[in-house]
Amino acid sequence: MQVLDTHRIWNQVPDLVDYNLFSSDVALQEAVSREGGDFAVSELDAFGKILGTADNIHHGHLANQYPPELQIFDRFGHRIDEVEFHPSYHHLMGVAKDVGAHSIAWTAESGGHVAHTAMEYLLTQVEAGICCPITMTYACIPSIMQNEFLKKEWVPKILQPEYDQRFIPAEQKSSLMIGMAMTEKQGGSDIRSNETKAIKIQGDEYQLTGHKWFCSAPMLDAFLTLAQTEKGLTCFFVPRFLPDGSKNRFFIQRLKNKLGNKANASSEIEYKDTWALRVGEEGRGVPTIIEMVHHTRLDCTTAAVGLMRQALAQAVHHAKHRKAFGSLLINQPLMRNVLADLTIEWEAALSMVFRVARGYDQSEDPDQASFARLAVAVSKYWTNKRCAYFVNEAMECLGGAGYVEESIMPRLYREAPLNGIWEGSGNVICLDVLRTFHREPRALEIFLTELEKSQGLDLRFDKALDSLKQDLLNREDMQFRARSLTEKMALCLQGSLLLQQNNPSIAEMFLASRLNGSGGRAFGTLPQGMDITAILERVCI
Repeated sequence: MQVLDTHRIWNQVPDLVDYNLFSSDVALQEAVSREGGDFAVSELDAFGKILGTADNIHHGHLANQYPPELQIFDRFGHRIDEVEFHPSYHHLMGVAKDVGAHSIAWTAESGGHVAHTAMEYLLTQVEAGICCPITMTYACIPSIMQNEFLKKEWVPKILQPEYDQRFIPAEQKSSLMIGMAMTEKQGGSDIRSNETKAIKIQGDEYQLTGHKWFCSAPMLDAFLTLAQTEKGLTCFFVPRFLPDGSKNRFFIQRLKNKLGNKANASSEIEYKDTWALRVGEEGRGVPTIIEMVHHTRLDCTTAAVGLMRQALAQAVHHAKHRKAFGSLLINQPLMRNVLADLTIEWEAALSMVFRVARGYDQSEDPDQASFARLAVAVSKYWTNKRCAYFVNEAMECLGGAGYVEESIMPRLYREAPLNGIWEGSGNVICLDVLRTFHREPRALEIFLTELEKSQGLDLRFDKALDSLKQDLLNREDMQFRARSLTEKMALCLQGSLLLQQNNPSIAEMFLASRLNGSGGRAFGTLPQGMDITAILERVCI
């Protein structure tokens, strides 16, 4: 292409490529070590290096530029119900599965959920659409272990660290992936209103008939789903192929035209005399599948923080290379205030999600299991409420360059609301927090005990903790106040964790701006006297 002599190109920011997403993230390295994931550092370093290559960053772009396409019929008119993905999608799926992002939580002797969380956090920064099938495959294990046949015949292949994209019977594949299809159009999160019917054939075998409003990644090998039997809502396992090798009656009606998450296919599906295996007790579908939901919520929390990190990395990288009004943006006081404020938000969120991940790893301890059940709901609500606001501010740091599709920022912005909706929207999550108070009072006691580890370290934190306790004692209109309570719980947990870590600059800035009320309602309103340089040095881009 001929270069015109009407202008010259200067003061443009180079692409952020060919960097190690793990070794450039000091806060992540500290969190992994602090919460018990040291054993996986070499794997995480290698994963971060692979993901940060220009080639893989471009694969993420291509997977979104060329979204999946539904093929209901072949050219002869036979119904096939297949979804075709771009090769870049399959490439990144292979990168994620080869490192064991879907399995390390279950195969590691200890610290596996922390390692998995780190992998999911890194993967989200390159292409979040890959994370959904990885998450569901990771999260299905506790539920399907309740069926002895699946435990023996399917789980070993589910845990295999390789990617087999072929659409063939499970027996012929080297590895398997699992999804779920729960919601129906009339109920959404109210899954007890589901109307899909299950008729028993024999033993654990049933036939399902009904419609599912959301089924993500419909080309996976099998799906956990819910249907009504005579005894009530029950959990079932629906493979794409029958035991005799023929296709199951699994009909894809259409793909959703989503705001974001373009690389991943989300679909509506129809069951018509569809073969399924019962998982768990009949009539106990919600308690059976809730274990899967409990684990997917950890990843929904993690993904928000990963999106924050990538948005912040782009903003800081831009500020270090772009001049305006005579100096680099990174040296200008107001931009430094904005970037430092974003850094505080990201670090606090990162600390919280990895502490929750440790709770999953230590779930053989009833207290830690209770903490994880409550804390993951609190964390999912708050990180996702902050995510879209965060990405928007980071995008503004790039100005018009951040608003064009050649930048990754629009993709991050479209992705930012997603995890706040999936696996329970904000209201559902806050009501789950209240239900946990009532069903498992010990969980709240343990949560408060975690906060009390920092009691006496800072007066501002102590006041915030006392205020939270007073709000929790007040049982009047708790549903009306559920969001306020959950927000305060998240902020106090973040403050407590930061106070216990060896980084006084981060803790001081968080306490001053988030708990003491010295900060404003927008990013970039930090109070004077903060050590901005120490904060920005931790971004390491």
